[in-house]
Amino acid sequence: MDYHWREDRGRTGGLFLAALAGAIIGGLLVGAMLLAFLPGSLGPARSRNPAAEVVPSPAPAPDAGPNSVPLPGAGTYSVAAAAQRVGPAVVKIATKQEEVVYSFFFRPMVREREGLGSGVIIDSAGHILTNYHVIEDVTQITVVLADGRQFSGRIVGADAYTDLAVIKISDSNLPVAELGDSGAITVGEPAIAIGNPYGFDHTVTAGVISALNRSIDPGDRSGVVLEGLIQTDAPINPGNSGGALVSAAGQVIGINTAIIAQAQSIGFAIPINTARDVAREIIAYGKVRRPYVGVAEIIPVTRDIAARYNLPVTEGVYISTV
Repeated sequence: MDYHWREDRGRTGGLFLAALAGAIIGGLLVGAMLLAFLPGSLGPARSRNPAAEVVPSPAPAPDAGPNSVPLPGAGTYSVAAAAQRVGPAVVKIATKQEEVVYSFFFRPMVREREGLGSGVIIDSAGHILTNYHVIEDVTQITVVLADGRQFSGRIVGADAYTDLAVIKISDSNLPVAELGDSGAITVGEPAIAIGNPYGFDHTVTAGVISALNRSIDPGDRSGVVLEGLIQTDAPINPGNSGGALVSAAGQVIGINTAIIAQAQSIGFAIPINTARDVAREIIAYGKVRRPYVGVAEIIPVTRDIAARYNLPVTEGVYISTV
């Protein structure tokens, strides 16, 4: 009994040790394989599709000049970054206007009225794009930059039909806004308004492009209807007129011009493509050149009129004055 017990013990112990050694070796092999194939392991990188593991570095942002601030990355949206790119080139325009009023005894008196608006520096020569109604009939213009510098501004020219004007200041070191392409914007994309509402200098508000190609009647009895406007819900208030409507890329896409006072967050901006063309005309010629027909009066032709004036036709229009 003792002998057989010792013999069985020795055979069983040998099988146990062999099985234990095999388990250890197998575990080490499996562990090595897992280390080699698991992502982020310390083993050599292996893949059936090496190209799928290549992550290209993002392309650098285009250089918009020494005053530009790059956006955080492609496809991102940062109000702060866009405002920093354009903000230095948005100015406050303080105006004074003299008007004649009559006293209780009907004696004429000259009273000075002050106004506030905004503008955008569009070139290094100091040309500033703003609204016509901001500088209409003013006698004095003071331009205040974001860094606190003040300049006396002069009117280069204006265009009442588009409610745009260009004024100029003189200095050799001016921030310049980057102008975008208003023809490429879409409804729903971010929009940022920068201006001086109610004298609160360089205020930034944000919203979206609400609609395109809007038409409005400013209601100033001039008969001019502003067309092709950008509608935005970025808050705009009196004093924002002439300021910048900015895209997420930090480019000026419009010149803020009007709001509907009784509504909430319905504002309008002149597309920068229109404003750019108007500014070029004003800078080059002092006005916007437009074709016109010198017809002062026309009369629709009827059978009675044709018979009265012995006309060879019985329909059309009769030009009586040129």
